[in-house]
Amino acid sequence: MENKLFQTLNEAQRHLDAGFAHLPAHPVPALDEAASTILQQVATRLRDNYPYAHPLYAGQMLKPPHPIARAAYALAMSVNPNNHALDGGRASSAMEVEAVAALAKMFDWPQHLGHLSSGGTFANLEALWAAGQLRPGKAIAASDQAHYTHSRISSVLGLSFVTVPSDTDGRMDLTALEHLLATQAIGTVVVTLGTTAIGSVDPLDQILTLQKKHNFRIHVDAAYGGYFTLAGNLSRETRAAFDAIPHADSLVIDPHKHGLQPYGCGCILFRDPTIGRLYKHDSPYTYFSSKDLHLGEISLECSRAGASAVALWATQQLLPYTHGGAFAQGLESGHTAALNLYELLVKSPHFFTPSTPPQLDIVFWTPSAATPEASSVFAQAIFDESAQNDLHLALAQLPTHFFSPDKWKDREINDEKSTVTCLRSVLMKPEHLLWLDHIWQRLDAAAVQVTTVNTSTEPA
Repeated sequence: MENKLFQTLNEAQRHLDAGFAHLPAHPVPALDEAASTILQQVATRLRDNYPYAHPLYAGQMLKPPHPIARAAYALAMSVNPNNHALDGGRASSAMEVEAVAALAKMFDWPQHLGHLSSGGTFANLEALWAAGQLRPGKAIAASDQAHYTHSRISSVLGLSFVTVPSDTDGRMDLTALEHLLATQAIGTVVVTLGTTAIGSVDPLDQILTLQKKHNFRIHVDAAYGGYFTLAGNLSRETRAAFDAIPHADSLVIDPHKHGLQPYGCGCILFRDPTIGRLYKHDSPYTYFSSKDLHLGEISLECSRAGASAVALWATQQLLPYTHGGAFAQGLESGHTAALNLYELLVKSPHFFTPSTPPQLDIVFWTPSAATPEASSVFAQAIFDESAQNDLHLALAQLPTHFFSPDKWKDREINDEKSTVTCLRSVLMKPEHLLWLDHIWQRLDAAAVQVTTVNTSTEPA
């Protein structure tokens, strides 16, 4: 597989080089024996990683880039374009415009303003910056399960930030939100379609109803979950939230998560193209070769890797964003894998599960025990034991109210601040569905081993 990748890349590189063959020859630094030795050291150092690309890595949001994205990125790096201005990346800037338009079309936004960014954090920064400009003196509100970047960015921008409690399914509590909106202090509500902890989807369709009454902006943080708008196997309420995206004011999505791209590749989209007026600035040295729009004129970020745009564009050509297509089927496979794992966990005597199945492809659970503290200890032990058997999961500290009150004998039911350490799995690789039996066998064996050891060490 790797040999074929490099062979294809080598052929494309020769084709690219032929386009500049008319220029006088110039010396290019060669990689000598010393460089080869260093690269061997690099390879050795890089082995000190979890096997992120393997299906048995089922922990954090780490999805390997598609081979065509790797190849296109490497090919573009021989030019090393900078998509801040057309002077630094003419072809890659055009490809970025097309790639961003494909993302906007996926969300039914024929009119839009947007660009790629180094990731979701900077993309969200631009969205909240624009929100502050359009709703001066008003606060930003987001769920307590929203990404921490929103409170951090609000602080950086000097904007007030308000946390909205979540319900027992990890979604924004609408009653609490409406109480906040009644104060007229909220200018923008961040709606998360796929929280990074548990993959919960805020009810955007219902929040839009509140918008008509209270007049606030809606920013959708779909950095993780945005691509699931293409999935055909979502629950009715989850589907309703995604179908409401065309009515939001701004949106962030990360192609370097489910979009099969290398880090970092995020995207900010505004539904109203006139938002571009907020970016107005002068540059005496970068915008001189063309009167066409430079991406740097609609971005707070300056230098940006044009190679990211090239890689995304190439991937979109191979795997277009169509309902029922190969790309959408990969998302559906991840969701099915999550649902199937959830059912196995529900039937197991070793684990406690939340009362509702996963909305996207993230599953979380905690070991059965008398108290949340004991469950937390077992979670760490099972995490370690699974890793010994090459199954790599993740840990998350989550509210106990995500679980039914009857799960623990000793628990303050009304203690909303109580937390428990959970095991967590992001089944975002299409291959995870085929590997689910292997994953479950290792997880079940780890639970049995930890339970056996714990029982044998208890005092008589």
